[in-house]
Amino acid sequence: MDRQLDVITIGRAGVDLYGAQIGGRLEDMRSFEKYIGGSPTNMACGAARLGLKAGLITRVGDEPMGRFIREELIRHGVDVTGVKTDPERLTALVILGIRDKEQFPLIFYRQDCADMALCEDDIDPDFVASARALVATGTHLSHARTEGAVLKALRIARENGLRTALDIDYRPNLWGVAGHDEGESRFIASARVTAKLLSTLHLFDLIVGTEEEFHIAGGSTDTVTSLRAVRKVSGATLVCKRGARGAVAFRGAIPDDLDAGETGPGFAIEVFNVLGAGDGFMSGLLKGWLDGDDWPATLKLANVCGAFAVSRHGCTPAYPSWEELQFFLKRGIVRRDLRNDAELEQVHWSTNRHDDWRTMHVFAFDHRAQIEQLAGATPEAIGAFKLLCLRAAQRVQAERAGFGILCDGRLGGDALHAAAGAGLWIGRPVEWPGSRPLTLEPALGLDCGGLAEWPRDHVVKVLCYCHPDDDAAMWAAQEQTIARLFQATRRNRLEMLLEVIPSKVGPVDDLTAAKLIQRFYDAGIFPDWWKLEPCASEAAWRNAVTAIERNDPRTRGIVVLGLDAPEEQLAASFAIAARFPLVRGFAVGRTIFAEPARDWFAGHIDDATAMATMAGNFERLCHIWDKARLKAEEMAI
Repeated sequence: MDRQLDVITIGRAGVDLYGAQIGGRLEDMRSFEKYIGGSPTNMACGAARLGLKAGLITRVGDEPMGRFIREELIRHGVDVTGVKTDPERLTALVILGIRDKEQFPLIFYRQDCADMALCEDDIDPDFVASARALVATGTHLSHARTEGAVLKALRIARENGLRTALDIDYRPNLWGVAGHDEGESRFIASARVTAKLLSTLHLFDLIVGTEEEFHIAGGSTDTVTSLRAVRKVSGATLVCKRGARGAVAFRGAIPDDLDAGETGPGFAIEVFNVLGAGDGFMSGLLKGWLDGDDWPATLKLANVCGAFAVSRHGCTPAYPSWEELQFFLKRGIVRRDLRNDAELEQVHWSTNRHDDWRTMHVFAFDHRAQIEQLAGATPEAIGAFKLLCLRAAQRVQAERAGFGILCDGRLGGDALHAAAGAGLWIGRPVEWPGSRPLTLEPALGLDCGGLAEWPRDHVVKVLCYCHPDDDAAMWAAQEQTIARLFQATRRNRLEMLLEVIPSKVGPVDDLTAAKLIQRFYDAGIFPDWWKLEPCASEAAWRNAVTAIERNDPRTRGIVVLGLDAPEEQLAASFAIAARFPLVRGFAVGRTIFAEPARDWFAGHIDDATAMATMAGNFERLCHIWDKARLKAEEMAI
C-alpha cells in the first residue's frame, strides 16, 4: 500500500502557557508565552520538523485556542484530517513555569476538555490506514471513552500492517491518582494504572518511557524488574530513557544490567527546561525508527532532539529542524546552553519559520511624512485613506497567496487591525521618518519593548539611510540602533526586514549594496528580509545576492522598493531583478497611491474611485512582476 503519511499520533492537544519569567513561582509570573502542547501534538510537530509526514488524531474546542492549535499544526505541515472540532467543550490549557533546574511547576486545566471527548466515532479507518505508524500515549488509556478510541485506532493499524508505538507518558494527576496541585509529579504507584497499561502493552511494537514510567507499567520501583514484567506481556522493543545517562533499547530478554542494552551517544547540554524533552526525544526516535536506522543511530537522533528541548524555552518551539540537527551534529557543541549559541540559534530560527513567501506582491502605504504633507491630510483622514489602501490590496489579492502590505501603526492602526487574519504578509515600520542617524518611533520605547504588543505575524521593517562611505561615528550610531532592534525582534519572535537606501546619501555603483549588506552581517545582524533599491545593472544585483547568500543562505529573500518611480521605469528594473530567484518580488507604494492620494485628500474623488484606481495600479505592477519572473524562468531553462 502506498502510505501518504509516515506517522499518526493520537491523544492530547492543548495550549501551553509558559511563564516568561525564569526562576520564580507560578504565583509570581507576570506574563506567559503561548505554544501548542500535549505529547501527541508535540511529537507530530517535532516529527514534521525532521521531515516526516505526520498527522494527528485529537479534538479541539470551537474557539480561538482550538483554532490556534489547528493553524499551528498546519503551519508545521501536520495533517489535520484527524483533528475534530468539539462544539461543546473547551480546548485544554496547561500553565507551566521554570523555577530552577529541579522544579518545573505546571497546572493542567483539563476538566471535561475537548481532547478527552475523543471517541470511537472520531476514528476514520482510511485515515489511520494511510500511515506507516501509529503512536499513542498513556494518558488516553485513562478514560473509557478515549481508551475506546485508541484501541479502535490500534486495531485498524494492526489490521493494515502499521507499526505501533506507545509513549507511556505517565502523569499521575491525569490518571486521578494525584491532585490538581501535583502536575509536576512524575510517579505515584497505582495498581489500577499498572493493570490498565499491562492489558494494552501487547498491542505495540515499540514502548518508550522513563525509568519511572516503566515502574508504573511494570508495577515495581526496580527498573529491571519492571522491564521484565513488561517483557512478559509484550515483544515490543523497549526504550528506557535515563535522563543524563541517555537511553537504552532492549529488543529481547532484559539483562541484569541496564547498560547491557543498545545505546546511542548522549550530549552534555545544560538542563534549562525538562518539560517537553521526552516529546522531542520521541520525535527523533520516530525519525530513526521509521527510516530503518539501527538502534544506536536511532537513539543518537533521539538524544540530540531531547538535548535541544532541555536547553530552550517551550516544548514544540524548541525542537530542531532536520537541517539544524545536521548542522549541530557536524559542528558539535560550542556552548552547553544552546539557546545562547548565536550561530545555532540563527539556524534554528531560519529553518523553522512558517508560511511560504516565495512570491511577494506588496503594496507599501507605510509612508507617514510624505502623506502628512498633502493638503487635507489630517490624522483622521490619513487613517481612513490607509483603510482604502488595504481594501485595494485585498481586492487584488482575492484570497490568493503571495500578497502583502506595508502599513504603519501610528497613522494606519485601523488598517493594521483590519488586516489581521486576511492571509496578507504584513510589514510595519519602526523608524522615525527621514532620520539619519536612524531613530526609532517613540512608541517603540528605548528598549524596543513596544514590540511585545505586536501580533506575531507582523514583520518589523526598518529603513536606514546609509552608505559605505559614512564616517565611523555615523556607522556606530546606526549599527547600534539596528542591532538593538534586531535582538528585540528575536526576543519577541518577530521577523525583521532591513531596508537600505544609499542613493539618498551618496553615489552608488555595482558594489554599493553588497558592501552595505556585508557590513550589517559583520555586525551580527541577520535580517529575515532585505528591501533594496532597484539596481541599475545585472552585476549590481549579482553582487548583492552573492553577499546575502554567502552570509545567510536561509534568508527569506529580497523585495525591490519603488522610490516613486513611474511604471515604465519599474518595469525595466523588475526585468533585471526577476532574473535572481532570491528577489521574491516588490514592495512599492507611491507609484500606486500618490496620484489618487492627492486627489482624494483634496476632495476631487470619492472612496470608491480612489480604491479602484489604487487596485488597478497595484494589479498592473503585479502583472509586470509576474511577467518578468516568468520570462526569466523561461530563459533559465
